[in-house]
Amino acid sequence: MTDATADTAVVVSGAAVLLPGADTVRALADGPAPGGAPVEPADHVGRKGLRYKDRATQLGYALTAAALRDAGLLGEDGMTVPAETTGIVASSNFGNLDTVVRALDTIREETVTATSPMDLPNASSNVIASSAAIRYGLRGPNLMVCNGETSGLDAVHWAATMIAAGRAERFLVLGVEPDNAVVRRLLGGRRAVDGGAALVLEARTAATARSATVRAVLGPYRRAADEPRETAGHWALPAHLGSASGAYGVLQVAAAVGWFDAGRREPVRAVAGGADHDAGAGLLLLAPEAARAAETPEAAEAA
Repeated sequence: MTDATADTAVVVSGAAVLLPGADTVRALADGPAPGGAPVEPADHVGRKGLRYKDRATQLGYALTAAALRDAGLLGEDGMTVPAETTGIVASSNFGNLDTVVRALDTIREETVTATSPMDLPNASSNVIASSAAIRYGLRGPNLMVCNGETSGLDAVHWAATMIAAGRAERFLVLGVEPDNAVVRRLLGGRRAVDGGAALVLEARTAATARSATVRAVLGPYRRAADEPRETAGHWALPAHLGSASGAYGVLQVAAAVGWFDAGRREPVRAVAGGADHDAGAGLLLLAPEAARAAETPEAAEAA
C-alpha cells in the first residue's frame, strides 16, 4: 500500500479524455451518451507524423497533447518545463496488436523479406509510450504497462512511485485502447473503447512551485488477488463503449477529476480487476483540498 504524506504527496494537475461521446472530464463523469462520433486524432494534433502510426499511438498523441496543455506544460514552442523533469507511463493491452498480427502473417506467408520497414518499429510493445515521449520531448523515465485489467491503475501507481522516489517531478500517464478487427477477434466479437484518457501526475511541491491548479490528490493504493471490483459510488464505463481494458483505471481517475471539478468533495475509489482476473487493484482519489492539508506536517496531522 502506498500512502500520500506531506513529503511524498502526488497530485493530478492535468487531465484529458477522448472517447466517442466524451471529450472532457466532466462529460466522462456524467457518462458518455450512445451515438458519439469516433475520435479523429488529426482534428487534435494535425496530420503531420500520423502516417505509419497505429491507431493506439495516434490516439495517444492526441491525449498526450491535450493533457499537457490542460496542465499548462505544453505551449506553442513545446514543453514549458525542462524535458528531463517529465516522464511517461502508458497502459494498453491491445495497443499494437493489429501491427503484430499483420507482421506475423506476412512473415508466415511471404518470409521476413516481405515485411515493411515502417511496420516493424511499431511492433514493439513500448511503441505508444516511446512515440509520445519522442514527439513531445518527455525525457524522464519511460514505461509501458500491459498486464491486464489492473494495468491502468498500475500505471498510475508506478508513476506516483517514481515521483515519490525522485526519478522525475511529474509523469504523463496515458491509458488508451484501439478498436479494430484484430481486437474484436480477441474479445470474441465485442468492441473496445477506441480512445482513452491521460493524466498529469506531479509532486505536490513541483505543482506548487509553478502555481499549477491541483485537480485531485492520490490516496492509498492497494493491489491484491481479492481486491473487490465494484464499490458504492464507483464510476463505471457505459456498456455501449465496449471494453476499456488497459485504459479503464486511467479513465476512472479522469472521471474522479470531473466529479471534483463539478464540486463533489467526498473521496472516490477507482477499482479494476478482481476475482475473475489475475488480481484486483484499488486507488483512493481525494479532492484538491487534501493537497493544501498536506502542506505542513501540522496541517496534515490535523486533516
